[in-house]
Amino acid sequence: MNVFNRQAYQHLLDWKDKNNRKPLVIRGARQVGKTTLVNHFSQSFKYEIMLNLEKDEDFRFFIDFNNVQVLIESLFLRNNISINDIDKTLLFIDEIQESPEAIKMLRYFYEEFPDLYVIAAGSSLEFALKHIKTFPVARVEFLYLYPMNFLEYLEAKGLIELLNKIHEIPISESAHKLLLNEYNRFVIIGGMPEILNQYLDDGSLTNLPSIYESIWGTYKFDVEKYASNETERKVLKHIIDIGTQYIDQRIKFNNFGRSNYKSREVSEAFRTLDTARVIRLIYPSTSITPPIVPDKLKSPRMQFLDTGIVNYVLGIQAEMLKLSDLTNEYRGSIIPHMITQEIISCNALQDEKPNFWVRESNRTTSEVDLLIKHKSILVPIEIKSGKAGKLRSLHQFIDASNHPYAIRLYAGEFSIDEHTTPAGTPYFLMNLPYYCTTKLNEYIEYFVNSKK
Repeated sequence: MNVFNRQAYQHLLDWKDKNNRKPLVIRGARQVGKTTLVNHFSQSFKYEIMLNLEKDEDFRFFIDFNNVQVLIESLFLRNNISINDIDKTLLFIDEIQESPEAIKMLRYFYEEFPDLYVIAAGSSLEFALKHIKTFPVARVEFLYLYPMNFLEYLEAKGLIELLNKIHEIPISESAHKLLLNEYNRFVIIGGMPEILNQYLDDGSLTNLPSIYESIWGTYKFDVEKYASNETERKVLKHIIDIGTQYIDQRIKFNNFGRSNYKSREVSEAFRTLDTARVIRLIYPSTSITPPIVPDKLKSPRMQFLDTGIVNYVLGIQAEMLKLSDLTNEYRGSIIPHMITQEIISCNALQDEKPNFWVRESNRTTSEVDLLIKHKSILVPIEIKSGKAGKLRSLHQFIDASNHPYAIRLYAGEFSIDEHTTPAGTPYFLMNLPYYCTTKLNEYIEYFVNSKK
């Protein structure tokens, strides 16, 4: 079993060093590596107490002891740890959603045992948090975990020199083809830790279908848990069964997927899947200047948890292996889907989703793929393979904007060009290889500073 060095690990180290540390709740979809991450982190402690509340013997602690003092003493006794070593001990409560009592107890760990390091996680935690009325929000911290991103993939493969190159801004021309080839393979496989673990063991995709099927089957089975009634169960199943066909497309809730389901039924099911982090709804904005205000009345785009799973369900991985540029694969939706996935993966400390820009009228609709806030400006980003002159929607944004900066993510090499919109507005276009997505904020800083 490979031990991946996740970027979230550094956040755990930062949390450990805090003076006013609170219990940490790790949130994320099933099978993104929450438990493995904490098991790795536990090695930095002299002692650890590891609980899994799906096990009856661990679950019983929070039934038998409602006094936090007695509970802690009992846990330390069972693990043969002196209570005097509380400041050297990590308490990890996995699958905490199984016990509302354990969730409520987080508050008392913080208030009465601040020297104890406490981390909690769970595969259906999002729903437990919704239904715990006395959840100690101000007494805990959150860390969000997602599928692995490209930087983590490079390190997992041991490609340290390529990883060092991608940290150089701007990217070196000498590394471009190698990074592009690796990124294409990453896009095909995706970022689920179990998949990458198998792939790194034998370097082949041959043994991966059974693991994809197992992961996908688990998510489909979990739909039953998310449903509050029989109608919602059917709608959730419908969305899961056909949803991959609509990735990176704007969707309408009414009669989604040519069904007879009503808008309210579909929207509630989508919100449930969004809460479970299996599907995220990416909403548009009409903002030209900060803040970015999502317009929840407009049609959102649909984003699945992991691009590799999507490729498997769509059955397109074999044909993708033949391509050197994946920009146009599956109606041009695969690369934008992975780019959005990677942007989401960078938000470890905040539950944030990216947005895209729209301008709608009775005659036309203009869309820019992504909208990123940088200080006092909003930077438009298009994901294209064509020439700059075809960036019609981006030009409309620039014409209306208060700054001259725009970005194109594509399969080509890095450059910054000067252009003029058809309306005569001059602007700078940074052409950025899409394997640099996880470095996007740093590139925007470099771009703006170099062209002030």
